Amino acid sequence: MTALALSVGDPSGIGPEIAIAAFLARDDVGLPPFYLLADPAAVATRARHLGVLLPVEEVTPVQATEVFGHALPIVPLTARFVDSPGRPDPANAAGIVEAIDRAVAACLAGEAAAVVTCPIAKKPLYDAGFLFPGHTEYLAHLAARHSGVEAMPVMMLAGPDLRTVPVTIHIALAEVPKALSTELIVATARITAAGLASRFGIAKPRLAIAGLNPHAGEGGSMGTEDEHVVRPAVDILRAEDIDAFGPLPADTLFHARARAGYDAALCMYHDQALIPAKALAFDDAVNVTLGLPFIRTSPDHGTAFEIAGKGIARPDSLIAALKLARKLADTDAKAGA
Repeated sequence: MTALALSVGDPSGIGPEIAIAAFLARDDVGLPPFYLLADPAAVATRARHLGVLLPVEEVTPVQATEVFGHALPIVPLTARFVDSPGRPDPANAAGIVEAIDRAVAACLAGEAAAVVTCPIAKKPLYDAGFLFPGHTEYLAHLAARHSGVEAMPVMMLAGPDLRTVPVTIHIALAEVPKALSTELIVATARITAAGLASRFGIAKPRLAIAGLNPHAGEGGSMGTEDEHVVRPAVDILRAEDIDAFGPLPADTLFHARARAGYDAALCMYHDQALIPAKALAFDDAVNVTLGLPFIRTSPDHGTAFEIAGKGIARPDSLIAALKLARKLADTDAKAGA
């Protein structure tokens, strides 16, 4: 079995310790083999700081599965990390980016089954000259650099009982109506439907399309976007034989009976998608990036600098991300066979 490539994220955050905790729980939770892209010395230092006995072995990606049963496989980075739990340091930016680069390269070369990423923080990267808005945009850049084809990444929050996709993401709420367009909704839905089919194994995905306004605009009395922007997108999707329906009032979209009627909900803005996903599965939800030529998952939380190094970070979401990455990789391999 080809192992999963796990990038360490910002080493001043909880990335190293949730990776350590996930590895130590591997037998109890049935984790698939993964290797960590990190500075081995920094990982060993964090393990000692946490008071845990951690067997570590430096490997190449293809050696990871063989080692996983008895030691945490680490593919060592060229860059070295400053060990500063809770205090992000721009000096760590080179290693953070190197880990992402090498995870993607290994996946595209067939040396890793999927990319799983621990959280990064934007400010220390920006302070070091990082020019991309965030993690996902950088992954799309790497995909285009390797393939020569521009990629449109689509963010999905996937939990045991709900999958949500925000059409607009990290923008102010006041900017959402201006950013939202029929074309953007259609493009996001196409990628979502394709990803659900190829990677989740859902032959005919059902997409619930949320309205932007309360009561999905109530016929235009609470805003015109649902009739003039969202509904035309649904019509286009249905004409393409994509099982989309809406716009639907968001306040009745996420209870148990409603969730039984769709495979993913497309939401018009960030919190409309993430609040129900995290309310239902805060520790088990996984961030999945669709639209890339490789599988990428990550925990649905951030770097948590405020608790880094204290030994209280929970690895649940990372464990879920690793398990889902393995499942998506296996489904994708079967679909391509």
